[in-house]
Amino acid sequence: MLQNRNNSMIRQMVYGSMFGALTAIGAFIVIPLQPVPITLQTLFTGLAGILLGGYTGALSQIIYVILGVIGLPVFAGGKAGLGTLLGPSGGYLIGFIVAAYIIGKIAESRREAGPVWIVISLIIGNLVIYTFGTLQLSLLAHLSMGKALLAGVVPFLVGDLIKLAATVFISIKLLKRINPSCSESTTTYKIGTK
Repeated sequence: MLQNRNNSMIRQMVYGSMFGALTAIGAFIVIPLQPVPITLQTLFTGLAGILLGGYTGALSQIIYVILGVIGLPVFAGGKAGLGTLLGPSGGYLIGFIVAAYIIGKIAESRREAGPVWIVISLIIGNLVIYTFGTLQLSLLAHLSMGKALLAGVVPFLVGDLIKLAATVFISIKLLKRINPSCSESTTTYKIGTK
């Protein structure tokens, strides 16, 4: 029993580390859209929640944030350090952790989560990221909430919708590979379960 528990913990750490690294890589993948280019961090945050579940999904994002805080240039634009986390855009990074947890918990709440359920979890996760990011941006940049939304959310909506669609597609394909008995319309939450 104890060995199974240890194996489960090791597996969670491996998956968490892998998705933390993927989120870091996502910061360097830039898609040149207008009005602002987008990175793929939130795509991997969403995938972590869906595929790993709440606890391990959040762990992956904690690992990502720790990598940046200790000085590795893994944040968007090659930024790093505690100053980035505590700066105007740091709320988005904190939001990644909370969003991965919530997305994972929503995914875990259904034995078979179809595309609609996955879309709902990702929309809620994005709202969490927007909330944390906008609040910190507003407070630290001394902006009204309206101006913070215009600066920190509106320019990213088109890119986030594209990433949301890609995340749904990728997660369904991966979940089907993990559990081939899944049909097209439903996917069974599998990889992060204990």
